[in-house]
Amino acid sequence: MKIAVLERHSVGPDIPVQYEHLGEVTYYRNTTTVQEVRERVKNVDIIVANKAPLGEETLKDAPNVKLICELATGFDNVDLAYCKSRGISVCNVVDYCSGMVAQHTFALALALLEKLPHYDQYVKSGAYSAQDRFSNFDLPFHELEGMTWGIMGMGNIGRRVACIATAFGCRVIFHSVTGSSCCRDYPQVDKATLLAESDVLSLHCPLSDLTRGIIDKDALHRMKNTAILVNVARGAVVDNLALYEALAAGEIAAAGLDVVDGEPLQTTNPLSLLKDSNRLIITPHLAWASVEARTRCVEEVAKNIEAFQRGELRNVVNP
Repeated sequence: MKIAVLERHSVGPDIPVQYEHLGEVTYYRNTTTVQEVRERVKNVDIIVANKAPLGEETLKDAPNVKLICELATGFDNVDLAYCKSRGISVCNVVDYCSGMVAQHTFALALALLEKLPHYDQYVKSGAYSAQDRFSNFDLPFHELEGMTWGIMGMGNIGRRVACIATAFGCRVIFHSVTGSSCCRDYPQVDKATLLAESDVLSLHCPLSDLTRGIIDKDALHRMKNTAILVNVARGAVVDNLALYEALAAGEIAAAGLDVVDGEPLQTTNPLSLLKDSNRLIITPHLAWASVEARTRCVEEVAKNIEAFQRGELRNVVNP
């Protein structure tokens, strides 16, 4: 079988990607444009991708494609309906980075909650060395214990976040966008309650027609002005302009983002104008990317291909 790995460097050059035992493999460092995708997949049986657009426009001249394997959990780059109509199975990687994304969720939240950018700069500026007392806490901060931690998206990552938040002494509530969550461990609330009661609100939902822009101007207005928003889901789940305006106006206290709408961050994105790290921390879509998680991701894709070659389907998202 001919295999095209369209975005080999999406898992980093430090992680070995060796699929030669599975077929005739061509590796591409990165593939972004429609024309690049169309040219590189036209004679292959299996596509391994991450963000490359895969739909009728790029696959119509690729009659041999039978399997698409995502180097990720998300699959919003793939037209699932079109692939199903063609008999192309689409597989993702499940739960390979849940622990790491949960870890990064708290890294962002705690940095903002405890005003760490401010105090780090205070020390490094020399102000701490020049003061006449042993401690400084000029910018007040609060304990996480006793706060309400709200979660939108109670999947594998959301559940891990809920467990950690509970260990910190938080009251955990969650909202299911689809209303189909089977979680009974924490109170499920409507969106209005989630927004109104959360001291920290973390987003862990996939991008879909239901979730695109779900945190909009109205939603931000309904949140506490002391609330912290954390988005480690997809950038377009949050209206980036509305978030910038809410932060600038003090409608919410702060936001920690690992994702933005349009990546990498464009200079036209208003969030790029906000330089105050006490109100906004943005990391470059790395919450998933520990060495361990990236290694698991590559290994899981190999298992998906091996299962397909045995006539089995594993982690199929368009059954």
